[in-house]
Amino acid sequence: MKVTEIVGFKRANLGRQSAQELRAEGYVPGILYGGEEQISFYAPAYLFRPVVYSIDAYEIKLTIDGKEYRAILQDKQFHPVNDSLIHVDLLEINPDKVITTSIPVRLTGTAKGAKQGGKLVQTLRKVRVKGPAKLIPEFVNLDVTELGLGKSIRVKSIELPELTIIDPAANPVATVTIPRALRGQLNAEK
Repeated sequence: MKVTEIVGFKRANLGRQSAQELRAEGYVPGILYGGEEQISFYAPAYLFRPVVYSIDAYEIKLTIDGKEYRAILQDKQFHPVNDSLIHVDLLEINPDKVITTSIPVRLTGTAKGAKQGGKLVQTLRKVRVKGPAKLIPEFVNLDVTELGLGKSIRVKSIELPELTIIDPAANPVATVTIPRALRGQLNAEK
């Protein structure tokens, strides 16, 4: 996983009014759980941009009042009107701890069906996996070279030997769709 650093501060006052005041000053309140104790903290909102607005999976080096923690983003909440980040939940990890997270799927190669006039459509951008934190990759490469017209690659073709894939095995990851004009040509040839 990619790594990003976030420096935060322990929250002295908990509650809605305190959280609203922090947000007005450009901070995001959050909670770190999964370790020995649950820690309420806040950090500048701009530090969360790579974690929240990217498809990549990130490990967060979180420093709160001088003490360092390793975590992953478990949940995020946005304002319903202006879409600004208003709260984060982080899960503390260590290398051997079993975690559940989403990792991006990257397609490699050019599909045969795309060369024949079809359109390659990626229907699943991330796959949910469970396993030790040290074994979670930054992303999964999936070769689509042999994918023909009207064919799909499913989750079951992703190979991650040390991890358990949580998504249903029958879910399509990528499909080569047949455009309407090409369907007419294929039917006429039959």
